[in-house]
Amino acid sequence: MSQKAFFLLALPVAILALSGCSRQEAPPEPVRAVKVVTVGLEGLQGESVYAGEIRACVESRLGFRVGGKLTQRMVDAGQRVSAGQLLAALDPQDYQLSAQGAQAQLQAAQTQRDVALADYRRFESLKAQGFISGAELERREASLKSAEAALVQARSQSQAQANQVGYAQLQATASGVVTALEAEVGQVLAAGQTVVRLAHDGPRDAVFNVPEQVVGLFKPGLPLQVQLAGNSNTLQGRVREVAASADPVTRTFMVKLALEASERLPLGSTVNVLSPSQLPGAAAQAIQLPTTALRQEGEGTAVWLLDEASMTVESQKVTLGAVQAQQVVIASGLQPGQKVVVAGVHVLSPGQKVALYKPAANAK
Repeated sequence: MSQKAFFLLALPVAILALSGCSRQEAPPEPVRAVKVVTVGLEGLQGESVYAGEIRACVESRLGFRVGGKLTQRMVDAGQRVSAGQLLAALDPQDYQLSAQGAQAQLQAAQTQRDVALADYRRFESLKAQGFISGAELERREASLKSAEAALVQARSQSQAQANQVGYAQLQATASGVVTALEAEVGQVLAAGQTVVRLAHDGPRDAVFNVPEQVVGLFKPGLPLQVQLAGNSNTLQGRVREVAASADPVTRTFMVKLALEASERLPLGSTVNVLSPSQLPGAAAQAIQLPTTALRQEGEGTAVWLLDEASMTVESQKVTLGAVQAQQVVIASGLQPGQKVVVAGVHVLSPGQKVALYKPAANAK
């Protein structure tokens, strides 16, 4: 091998050796100062006042029993209506034509039945005189029964088509107030689609929401007081209904409180529902953390747990409950006695070394 070739082969090896000698180790990750708290069970007092609003005890969503194009709407939102009052109408032309066709079929069936009846009576007379056999009379009787059945069918069909014409008009089922309109003139509607929402006259409800940790305290029949906004007047009521599931956004449960002597209360009025000062079991026990301790991990929520032996942190997924001011209830994922990082959570990584934060002493 020539000297030049040997030099070319040895040059890359020398470069790699020099680069390896000059490589420096990465500096150690800095020790982060964190603030931690030791979690434990704390009493959760249910709110003593819940904001709510007045709603009708019965609110109907009214729609046509047939489909068609909306051609008229006679009411507006907030308008008071009486039972039987016309609210809206569909284009009735197709239903009127169908009713006319059914009426014509009824007249034809009536005529056929009359002819069959006349034939039967004539052949019955001939049978009495001995001019025809009994079998011939039985055939005429069968024809008469068939014509009578066709007449019954035609009469029912005619009545059904006449009802369809009436269904093209929407009438109020009770006296009340129109609270919302959900269809406009010119819109093609399906059968049963809501057009008008009607709040019936009569008893009123106070509707409010309660957090999930105290919903079990509101049982049907529980007496509560309601204070009207803007004055000190109070009404008596009893819990009528508690929602079976929580709102997917607020995680609260709707409660309906039936009020006494409330027929004249305006719909939508703001009220304050006064719960008893000491509900049995109101002081529920749960783990609470500041919202600063939470961080997003994938599609869930997690916190950092401190391992005091190694002074490192590990991620722990948690399930959240209700939020109260700057505190959040931890429904699952933590046990009393664990230490959780509540400040500096977004600069940590699993297994990272940390130190406990100590506030500087005030200078004298």
